[in-house]
Amino acid sequence: MQLVNHGVSTTLLEKLNHEVEEFYRLPLEEKLRYRIREGELEGYGTRSRGDGKFDWIDTFNIVTNPVLKRKPHLFSQLPPSLRSAMECYLSELQKLARKLICLMGKALKIDEKEMKELFDDGLQAVRMSNYPPCPQPELVMALTPHSAITLLTILHQVNGVDGLQVKKDGHWLPFNFIPDAFVVNVGDIFQIFSNGVYHSIEHRVSAFRETERMTVTFTELPNSEADVGPSPSLLNEDNPPLFRTVGMEQYFNDFLTRKLYGKTYLDHMRIQNGHQQSST
Repeated sequence: MQLVNHGVSTTLLEKLNHEVEEFYRLPLEEKLRYRIREGELEGYGTRSRGDGKFDWIDTFNIVTNPVLKRKPHLFSQLPPSLRSAMECYLSELQKLARKLICLMGKALKIDEKEMKELFDDGLQAVRMSNYPPCPQPELVMALTPHSAITLLTILHQVNGVDGLQVKKDGHWLPFNFIPDAFVVNVGDIFQIFSNGVYHSIEHRVSAFRETERMTVTFTELPNSEADVGPSPSLLNEDNPPLFRTVGMEQYFNDFLTRKLYGKTYLDHMRIQNGHQQSST
């Protein structure tokens, strides 16, 4: 969905847009100061599909919460003006995401305390993305089809270029942005938590021959001690669990061992024919 009247000031968004664009204008050697290190997931670099292929995208991924998990060579070393704008933006998005999650839980008649326990001091991350012009856009995907493994993602369009597509009834449909609106996507964890009431959105991004696209994505996940599974408040004889329950650490580690494509990981979490799938 697209969220308008979200309360984040236009002035802040314009400042963030400028700083993100300035970052991607830096010489490559400057950006490579933040490159993804061996065995790590955070930093600047290209996005692997997990099958030896790469999407047509340069990303900069940073875990921003809990604050103690911030890597000292990344966020704190950003250009000061970008870091300042990002700190303000993250503060606003954190409040917005938690308000949305609590409202979605209220619609399910889940106690607010249970919702807050789900994301209290949860893992939050931000991803700056640049989709550069592609000489042969018909041969690649800028971003491969997938659904987010998160509770919620909030996408901000930096430079007003479309390209996002969503899958509906088996067909890919172009997504047209409303200026200054946020795109809010339900993630796999929320589909699992709601026992299938909410549905995560499968999406992809097209490449363009002459146009670049920039975005900032904020993601919200449960804290590392939480379980990922259907809310006990929703389960009864008439509504049995549709998904397995696993610890957040196992959920994340299992995801890392699998190829990123479509909703295959969500399917891996489903209970098949009344029996839980193996976690291997």
